[in-house]
Amino acid sequence: MQSDTRVRHFLPAIFDSSAIRVLLVGCGGNGAQVAMGLASLDTALRAISSRSLDVTVVDDDIVSEANLGRQPFYRCDLGSSKARTLTERINLAHGLAWKAVHGRAPGAVDIHDADILLTCVDTASARRTIGAALTRSRTVPAYWMDLGNRAGDGQYLIGCPGRVAGTDQPRLPTVLEYFPELADENLPDDDAPSCSVAEALERQSLFVNRVIASHALALLFDLLGRGSIGHAGAFLNLASGQAVPIPLPRGD
Repeated sequence: MQSDTRVRHFLPAIFDSSAIRVLLVGCGGNGAQVAMGLASLDTALRAISSRSLDVTVVDDDIVSEANLGRQPFYRCDLGSSKARTLTERINLAHGLAWKAVHGRAPGAVDIHDADILLTCVDTASARRTIGAALTRSRTVPAYWMDLGNRAGDGQYLIGCPGRVAGTDQPRLPTVLEYFPELADENLPDDDAPSCSVAEALERQSLFVNRVIASHALALLFDLLGRGSIGHAGAFLNLASGQAVPIPLPRGD
């Protein structure tokens, strides 16, 4: 199934130059894969445009035994801050000066001081908390991309929390608008921790995070590197091999 190429969303002129401020919330299954991919995206943007990425990674978790294998951490990282460990590794490998915050958003970091907000959180309540913080401010990121998954399927979606200056395009709905059921305060959170690698693999497929992160990063590359996108995200299913795009909103 292919997206409708007649509908496209174009990168606003405010992104024409300088460093793009990216805030990555969560560097677990999806987030750690996204962080590593952002380093490649930064290299590509520097080569083909005047853009680069200034990334801040925030997460309050530490590396545990259950993270090994499915997340890009090693036995030597056990007990260390995920955000700091991953960011230091990326900075060393790529000669960058990205920042890490060991804490939980939005309390530990200003989520409004970013051009692009990337959320890779485990629960609906975490998304609601971030969404509520955005609605209380007049200044919001131009884009909010959210990634989520279950055992063998997941989705990614890019939206606009507010009207982006310098464009008359239809605003892209955010994850809380596209999935209004997430706003239900009675929706239970499924965030039970895994105690071992084997147990973690019972809960989530080994490569589901890499697949979802790769598709999301490809969409970001099209937007930031090529200047436009033809879909707002997709639903992915590893068992069936299907990728169903989420269409862009049409103008009136």
